[in-house]
Amino acid sequence: MSDTSLFGIDRETLFVEVILPLYIAKTYTYRVPVEWNRDVAIGKRVIVQFGRNKIYAAIVHRLSHEPPLSYEAKYILNVIDDEPVVDKSQLALWEWMAAYYMCYLGEVLQAALPAALKMASETKIVASEAEGLDRSLLSDKGYLVMEALDLAGELTVNDIVKLLGQKTVFPLLKSLFDHGYILISEEIKDRFKPKRKSFLQLAATFADGESLHALMDSLNRAPKQQDALLAFLQLRKSNPEVTRQDIMEMTGVGGGIVASLIEKEVFEVREKVVSRLGGVDVEITTNFVFNDKQQLAFEQINTLFEQKDVVLLHGVTASGKTQLYIRLIEQMIASGKNVLYLLPEIALTTQITDRLKMHFGDKLGVYHSKFNDNERAEVWHKVIKGEYKVVVGARSSVFLPFKDLGLIVVDEEHESSYKQYEPAPRYHARDTAIYLAHLQGAKVLLGSATPSIESYYNAKADKYGLVELKERFGDAKLPEIQVVNIAEEGRKEQMFSYFSGVLLQGISDALERKEQVILFQNRRGHTPFVQCSTCGWVAKCINCDVSLTYHKSTNHLHCHYCGHSEPPIQVCPACGMPHIESKGFGTERVEEELELLIPQARIGRLDLDAAKGKHGFDKIITAFDDHEFDILIGTQMVAKGLDFGRVSLIGIINADAMINFPDFRAYERAFSLFSQVAGRAGRREKDGRVIIQTHSPNHRVLEQVILHDYEGMFLTEVKERKNYQYPPFYRLIKMEVRHTDMQDAHDGAMRLAHLLRSNLGSRVLGPEPPLVSRVRNYFIQTITLKIERNNVSIAKVKELMQQAITQFEVDKNNKGIRIAIDVDPY
Repeated sequence: MSDTSLFGIDRETLFVEVILPLYIAKTYTYRVPVEWNRDVAIGKRVIVQFGRNKIYAAIVHRLSHEPPLSYEAKYILNVIDDEPVVDKSQLALWEWMAAYYMCYLGEVLQAALPAALKMASETKIVASEAEGLDRSLLSDKGYLVMEALDLAGELTVNDIVKLLGQKTVFPLLKSLFDHGYILISEEIKDRFKPKRKSFLQLAATFADGESLHALMDSLNRAPKQQDALLAFLQLRKSNPEVTRQDIMEMTGVGGGIVASLIEKEVFEVREKVVSRLGGVDVEITTNFVFNDKQQLAFEQINTLFEQKDVVLLHGVTASGKTQLYIRLIEQMIASGKNVLYLLPEIALTTQITDRLKMHFGDKLGVYHSKFNDNERAEVWHKVIKGEYKVVVGARSSVFLPFKDLGLIVVDEEHESSYKQYEPAPRYHARDTAIYLAHLQGAKVLLGSATPSIESYYNAKADKYGLVELKERFGDAKLPEIQVVNIAEEGRKEQMFSYFSGVLLQGISDALERKEQVILFQNRRGHTPFVQCSTCGWVAKCINCDVSLTYHKSTNHLHCHYCGHSEPPIQVCPACGMPHIESKGFGTERVEEELELLIPQARIGRLDLDAAKGKHGFDKIITAFDDHEFDILIGTQMVAKGLDFGRVSLIGIINADAMINFPDFRAYERAFSLFSQVAGRAGRREKDGRVIIQTHSPNHRVLEQVILHDYEGMFLTEVKERKNYQYPPFYRLIKMEVRHTDMQDAHDGAMRLAHLLRSNLGSRVLGPEPPLVSRVRNYFIQTITLKIERNNVSIAKVKELMQQAITQFEVDKNNKGIRIAIDVDPY
């Protein structure tokens, strides 16, 4: 039954409140022409005009009979969809996110929908280059649009409005898009082409045995062509779709041999459009068996799910958590439910995705930011149609239109990558997933070897269920961890560049045994900063208050905040002396020095620079897994979900940078990162060893890492956080006040802090400049709110904050100041 049937009479005047994809505080109300009363419904897109001449596709949020009191409602221009593109549970999630993370619904819409569903005046349209499209079937207006695209290359929606002389162009564009004639994107960089794959088939003239036998005889003088034909016939028995590559790999013949058979019309080439989403032709295997500890954990999880909505699985690295996930997913699919499997960064967890594909085949969908707009839209529609039973995705996949969701797995739940920092909504995918599960009546399994303090506290407080796996799967042992004192090694003259004698000897021993090594340095680039040794001048970004990092791969200085780059500096611009020195070291510098020290080693590097491109990460990981590299040098990317059988040694080049970072979570994150990196060693039959280089060998975090003492780290951290009023005992809300003028930013922040203190008192701290106080030419001041969890309504606090912000923004003295709110700034 249509939502409009609730209103009874079709001739009554209806109004719709819509969510516009804009930074505005409220929904906006429009009037519905009577003839569309039955067409409008919650979750459908409607075309509206906002402002003087801007046109948008907005989402219907509510229906009513009441006109707005403060303005006259304009008519909607059209209804785009036959069926809602967003359901009520998704809208409920959006409302919660807007309220909890203190942002606008329009900002949530922008984050949630694929670009193809967010049409607006400036949306760009291009013609599809897919084959087999018959334009003679188009209407006159459709044909006119396609001709204009042929001439112009791309058009905006506004251009098409002018071309046709009408505002209601969106239904036409939707029809052209649905039938494959056009592509819609906010910013089209590469024109979409359907992915095609060529297959070979035997020409019909050789279908019978006699003609095929004659053909074989005719190829006696061309033995390589005969080999290729025999290979084709053999391959065809197991797979009807044979490619040129299949034949070349089986026989070792070159591409020219296969081309000759095509020229002789022995083979016919058939092209097929295939999905970009990795449709796999792999055997689905389910033949692993739980050990006793896994079986017990599996039963405990199922028992706890009867009482709790959220269960935390605390399992040491290589304890077999992924196998538990697989069995739970199979169980959920068998009951007719769907599953969302969240990973912190999908590009960093190729191995897990491949392992899941082996089990779930084409029932598995993947969704992440490396996909282009067309691929995202393809996944979105497949989820709506129910073609995927399991979706593996990064944080943005919580927005997908799930039906019958039964389980959400949040793997590596402690990871900071689950937090969205810019732009709003600044949400945490783990917490959002828990609320999504609440809306859909699903269960949540949080998994980690080093859970976040908050999650473990909630489990210990009996808010979540807790299941623990404290032993590695099979006969694998936890790695031996050795701490090396850099200062002491230096005094003994046992430091060689950035490597201690102990670490170099460990690397040499591993390479002699034909084993592999991972070296961790959590800073990319070659040199973190360059400095004049005469006057002390440091090269800094022109837009941000940070030093520039030298990258040898590009031979440029780069800003890691805004992307600014410039050529290397030879002469100091301050004193004019040519005494420019490199200070510090990143992954590129480590790689360069190691090549000099161990020239026979094959060295690879894994960081954001080396793993550029859609498949850059996959190529490096595959090469390392295939033992094309002996040593892999990387940033924290190497800590996340990787499983290598030959790695026996992990080296942490400099642990001090992580431990001494000025953040209340520094010790928790250092423990987590060191433990996760260490967990890459000795995961199968080989014993693992970890060497940590540091100037602080007796630091308590390192002692806890050596003992694999998560409980000890948790207890000391919880005690300190309670004393100093940090989570999980207090809530934090960070407010950034930004302006292009330093003094205006400071004065505005002081005024805002005063307004906040009038209602919230000593809970308001600051303002003060953050560690990086200028980014992209905006000066920043930070105000932090610490709010106790007991006997205080967080909703009331946010209401008082919003009142203060509104009062601040109506003051003309604060013109040009931007405020960014970050709730739970992890």
